[in-house]
Amino acid sequence: MSIWHSSKSYWARWTAYKIQVKAQSFWRYAVLDLVETILVAGIAALLIRHYLIQTSVVPTGSMISTLNIGDRLFVNKVLYRFVDPVRGDIVVFESPHGDGNEYVKRCVGVPGDTISVRKGYIYINDQQLVFPGVMIQRDYSSFGPELLGEGDYFMMGDNRSNSQDSRYWGTVSREDVVGKAWFTFWPFSRMRVLR
Repeated sequence: MSIWHSSKSYWARWTAYKIQVKAQSFWRYAVLDLVETILVAGIAALLIRHYLIQTSVVPTGSMISTLNIGDRLFVNKVLYRFVDPVRGDIVVFESPHGDGNEYVKRCVGVPGDTISVRKGYIYINDQQLVFPGVMIQRDYSSFGPELLGEGDYFMMGDNRSNSQDSRYWGTVSREDVVGKAWFTFWPFSRMRVLR
């Protein structure tokens, strides 16, 4: 018996059972229908959250002024199954400390780049990197140069003088990338597509 035939048979029996219950008692049918609806909605929500889109809350000020503490955003978990993160993407990834937390930072270095930070300015292959709309604050930190290996990404907060990022805990592995920060939905006054 094929899986398709078996599932058709199951749904036919389930529908027949619901019709029988409805004929016996409307209230019992209403409860059964409500439980079925909640169960289907719950399973759909779990599948969507695990495979397609999840929500995330910005925990720190490391991405100010792009993202503020407490901003809530949708994370696109599908995109990076087909393409790799690119420089400039705002990425959600698993903590490099292995503590189960997720961070939100900007991808500034991709595999093959030689990255350095001099007096707070980012250099990729000895060319200064500037992200339009990212406020540059005076920061005298320095780092590198470091050649990024295959599957390694260099993540930094836009608020560079107040960000724990790849300068301190190293590169982020491709396997630790959760998805692309896609859209802020809370607070309503800051609702927008992230670039």
